[in-house]
Amino acid sequence: MIFKSLETERLILKNIAVEDREFIFSQFSDPVVTKYLFDREPLTDIGGADEILELYLSQPEPHLHHRWILVRKTDGVKMGTCGIHRWDQEAGTAEVGYDLKEEFWGKGYMQEAMKKVIEFAVNDMHVKEINAFVYSNNEKSKQLVEKLGFVVSGSSYEVFRGNKYPHKVYTLYVEK
Repeated sequence: MIFKSLETERLILKNIAVEDREFIFSQFSDPVVTKYLFDREPLTDIGGADEILELYLSQPEPHLHHRWILVRKTDGVKMGTCGIHRWDQEAGTAEVGYDLKEEFWGKGYMQEAMKKVIEFAVNDMHVKEINAFVYSNNEKSKQLVEKLGFVVSGSSYEVFRGNKYPHKVYTLYVEK
């Protein structure tokens, strides 16, 4: 299965590529964007962007992790990223993750993008269950997944910098 660029009414979800290096650095060094990301420190140098690119670009097909860059059609501005993680083809499960520059919050861009990603996951990847791990204090993210039809299915903790951060596990069960 080859991941492809996706398109919505207002967005192009382009596959992450080497030419996105500066944007990746900008995105994941932004303290607002990384506030609720507890899997790695915010980037402090461009080498961190290279590591992220390596993660997504060095995998053999089919990728178990994939990332798209959200690009606004009207002006080509890169606004954020979203992706599929921990795809288990046999079980038909995957996780989703997403991040958006603050200036684009509240305009429905991520909901639009994630609807397309979910559609792709169901139709092209044959995923039956999609999970999202959302930090308990991240109200905007909780609202997003609930609007997309995810329901709370459990809880977990992320340990980061020696602290425990409670997360709600949201699951979208796909009917086919």
